[in-house]
Amino acid sequence: MKVLSVNTASVGELFITQSSHTHRIVTGIHKRPVEGPVAVGKLGLAGDEQADLTVHGGLRKAVYAYPSEHYPFWMAQRLAALKREEALPPGSMGENLTLQGLLEKDVWVGDRLLIGSAILEVTEPRQPCFKFNAKMGFSHAAKLMLQGGISGFYLSVVETGAVRAGDAIELVPGPREVALVQINERRRMGRQRDLF
Repeated sequence: MKVLSVNTASVGELFITQSSHTHRIVTGIHKRPVEGPVAVGKLGLAGDEQADLTVHGGLRKAVYAYPSEHYPFWMAQRLAALKREEALPPGSMGENLTLQGLLEKDVWVGDRLLIGSAILEVTEPRQPCFKFNAKMGFSHAAKLMLQGGISGFYLSVVETGAVRAGDAIELVPGPREVALVQINERRRMGRQRDLF
């Protein structure tokens, strides 16, 4: 298990067209890979911003991690929906950490990830919104993410430090009471109570 890419972004814009009207939406979803070590503070990575702190960021959602193993699925979906083949660089899902070898089925709320000199704790899976649809370029992307349970997951920062691409990930199991796949399944079925 390792970090393939560390990604950050300043707040930027997305343009969404609905009923022939184009709306400008501010977002921090346009993550790009960063070279070298990146400082991890209690509220996330140095140089990273979130536009809507009511649903992103904060202490419980300081860092967003996404498995690289899902990228081929998204490339195929974009090809089917948009009729064009495009590479998706790391950070395309809006994630801070593009991971290899660590999927949603492998982690539970409370598990800790030792990465570089930082210690991060799994808090919850992502619940995608309309901005993800706009980023992917088709209107049912968020639904596909939810239905497939390929959400990635949020992390809080237990111990600040630094991370970089290539860092190994050590998984330290937590209490193992709530699995991410359970939360994703309840959300998919519309039965997820507010756990947080």
